Amino acid sequence: MSKLKNYISAAAAGVMSVALAMPAAAAPVKFDFWFGLSGDLQRVVETLCKNFNDSQKDYEVSCVSQGSYDAALQNTIAAFRANKQPTIVQVYDVGTATMMLSGAYYPVNKLMAENGYKVDWNNYFPGIARYYATSKGELLSFPFNSSTALLYWNKDAFAKIGKTAAPKTWEEAAEDMKALKGAGYECPMAINISGNESWQLMEQFSAIHDQPIATKNNGYDGLDARLTVNKTKFVKYVTDLKSWYDQGLIKIKSKDLGQDMVQAFAAGDCQMIMTSVGDHGTVGKTHKADMNWDVAELPVYAGTERKNSLVGGASLWVLSGKSADEYKGAAAFLNFIAKPETALFWSTNTGYIPVTKSGFEFMKSSGFYDKAPFKGREVAIASLTASEPTAITRGIRLGSFTQIRAEFGNQMQAIFANKVSVQEGIDNLVKNGDAVLERFEATYKGKQLP
Repeated sequence: MSKLKNYISAAAAGVMSVALAMPAAAAPVKFDFWFGLSGDLQRVVETLCKNFNDSQKDYEVSCVSQGSYDAALQNTIAAFRANKQPTIVQVYDVGTATMMLSGAYYPVNKLMAENGYKVDWNNYFPGIARYYATSKGELLSFPFNSSTALLYWNKDAFAKIGKTAAPKTWEEAAEDMKALKGAGYECPMAINISGNESWQLMEQFSAIHDQPIATKNNGYDGLDARLTVNKTKFVKYVTDLKSWYDQGLIKIKSKDLGQDMVQAFAAGDCQMIMTSVGDHGTVGKTHKADMNWDVAELPVYAGTERKNSLVGGASLWVLSGKSADEYKGAAAFLNFIAKPETALFWSTNTGYIPVTKSGFEFMKSSGFYDKAPFKGREVAIASLTASEPTAITRGIRLGSFTQIRAEFGNQMQAIFANKVSVQEGIDNLVKNGDAVLERFEATYKGKQLP
């Protein structure tokens, strides 16, 4: 027994010596990714990160929600000052100017090239890429979650007024709203006039009508840009919205009022809304039983040559001050996100659209758009690609734009409460918004947008 014991001890020692002689498996390089999505979208991002980690053993990304877009940007600024910034951060569309002027980033086109990845940047839809690109068309950040605004319409209600298609013009929409009202529908259309709805009501409208939001090609050509929406077709649009509201053809719906417009549409209470393609999944999951509905491009005024709508959402910025290994991990992660298979996963589990042509073609070939619950989302691609982006429709490059959106909400509420006229309210928006832009310009005095 003692001989056996000695033999086992010797064998164990031999195994141990061999194990000690063998090099230990390298631990994966860890890096952080901060993002601004919450709820169901947060869980999808976390799954995306897990999928990346499971796909290889060299890198491990830690994905942490900051709760909101605003928090993601502000927390990153604070972390950078403490030298505790993440390697990658998700920054919403209107934070692009702030990031560009910060100088605190590693351009993604340079990152990918220096880490051995050949990226066809022309594969990105121009209507998406131009929003995040320099004036020379160079992408500094990686387009990520992308959306645009669509018209949602109740096919059953329209059948009651003898219509089988959504209105293509606002003149047609006005007639449809009157007919729906006459057919007994209390809420032909719902809108929300809060600050965030600037994206639907002011920004998207201006883009598809090729109308400027601001001078200097919407700020792309300089920090001295100033608002100009009080002198464009936007004034007529708000005048018409207010008139339709006064006639009872439009109702204002928001969470503050107890029912937001997406809920109102899904419940069949309101027959048209304008909202993000990102809400397509919500409507699909929550609409009342047997309700037939669809989406269409936003209406334009008669005689308008429709232009591309604007992309909404966010892009991924790689921050400076990290190690070479962390940058290798970041490049691998961004390459993983860019794969068509990831685009299919992303769009299947969210309402967002693919950002690349190859991703879109892969999803079409897989039958993604052929049937519910995803049928109709391809309309968002048609809207974003309705034209080659013009100097105006490539995007909005204005500083502190969230403050301008808040001012939009203040003035729209004043207009619809009859506290000011339409022109006076939009003049106030321009005056107060220009003050915001002046402060931003002073903050970055002497700097140039890339």
